[in-house]
Amino acid sequence: MSLILQYRHLQYVSCYSIEIYSMSLILQYRHLQYGKYVSPFHDIPIYADEAQNIFHAVVEVPRWTNAKMEIATKDPLNPLKQDIKKGNLRYVANVFPHKGYIWNYGAIPQTWEDPGHKDADTGCCGDNDPIDICDIGYKVCSRGEVIKVKVLGTLALIDEGETDWKVIVINMEDPEANNFNNIDDVRRLKPGYLEATFEWFKKYKVPDGKPENQFAFNGEFKDRDFALKTVKETHEFWKALISKKTNAGELNCTNTCVTDSPFCCSTTDAKAVVDAVSSFHLSNYLAYPTKTA
Repeated sequence: MSLILQYRHLQYVSCYSIEIYSMSLILQYRHLQYGKYVSPFHDIPIYADEAQNIFHAVVEVPRWTNAKMEIATKDPLNPLKQDIKKGNLRYVANVFPHKGYIWNYGAIPQTWEDPGHKDADTGCCGDNDPIDICDIGYKVCSRGEVIKVKVLGTLALIDEGETDWKVIVINMEDPEANNFNNIDDVRRLKPGYLEATFEWFKKYKVPDGKPENQFAFNGEFKDRDFALKTVKETHEFWKALISKKTNAGELNCTNTCVTDSPFCCSTTDAKAVVDAVSSFHLSNYLAYPTKTA
């Protein structure tokens, strides 16, 4: 039987923690703010300190792990859960000589790579997800953990014809964070890390029978200013999405904190949504148990 993991965010004042629900073999991790459910896609603020360009990031995949965890953008209140492919839980293969992901991997909330926007630099449209981050700090974070990060640069991955930015960041709690202010600092202080990052993204789908990934700018890492511009542009795309000024398609924009959004719902409604989803998953699990992958 498959073990399905879901994460939702739990916020107490300025910090975030995780509340775990267990139903048989189905685990759900839900996040709340002052006792109400929130979406890690829409409700966690993009900025931890806007004046200093410090951002929040939601850790989906801790360093050295393989389970392909991600914000479920099409589910109500967007839990963090493991991706499923062809009925099986998805794991990313090891890219020699590394074990799993080589950074804490996640996303910046309140951003969206618009699939209807053709990027002038890459020539490709967005991948319909929040913008991704690779945290190079020393700490191995937890799934669903919300951290404050400094943007250092970005890599433009072209994933099956879509723009998929990989923003290089460092956790502000890292003892060396003050020494990292731009992409060149990563080259100087962590020699080989950017090269390993490029090779990892280039080859990580090859064990699954897919070709090597391609990159814009010939695989060149762009600097902090370029990365900041890119992140802020995706925030503007998200603003249009959450205000219903652009077509959401299959994305679920239900939220509890963006009060001027037509998708904003009450605490009571949010709890009802979560309870309904939980009951649906449990009843389906009991009625149709799946085989072990």
